[in-house]
Amino acid sequence: MKLTTKGRYAVSALADIAATGGEAPVALSDIALRQGISLSYLEQLFGKLRRAGLVESVRGVAGGYALTAPASQMRVADIVAAVDEEIRTTACAAGSTVGCKGTSARCLTHDLWDELGRQIEVFLNAVTLEDIIERRVLGMAAVNAPAREGAQIEDSSREDAGVKDLAHETRFAGAAE
Repeated sequence: MKLTTKGRYAVSALADIAATGGEAPVALSDIALRQGISLSYLEQLFGKLRRAGLVESVRGVAGGYALTAPASQMRVADIVAAVDEEIRTTACAAGSTVGCKGTSARCLTHDLWDELGRQIEVFLNAVTLEDIIERRVLGMAAVNAPAREGAQIEDSSREDAGVKDLAHETRFAGAAE
């Protein structure tokens, strides 16, 4: 599973606008230069982003593109969807009678990959452009990590150069010791 350049470049370009544009429109040529993305590719993506209502174009000498909403309200999932990016983690199509193996059966790991796809969707819906430009994304995925049934967490503290450091060791039920 991989997010293609359409989704990655669209998010990068809109994050660039959020970080540098403020209220003023930003020229695609400037985004292309800063982000290392082909101008013609950006033009294709921004046509889709404009039709989805995420950006507006401004004509003229000081023209370019501006966000239609504050960065705090622009979800990454909406940007990815606007450029027709589908993140698929299973080989079978949703609602299809043909499973992962090309028959009516699903593969043994189907539920794992299907749930991963749901987690990616939840994560991308939780992240905004503001989170990206304010560098708040790192660690967000762990916020809602489910607790493991039967897991035991031991805390031990130690002194290291006068700084207290917590070491965590997790043992799962049934794990060999």
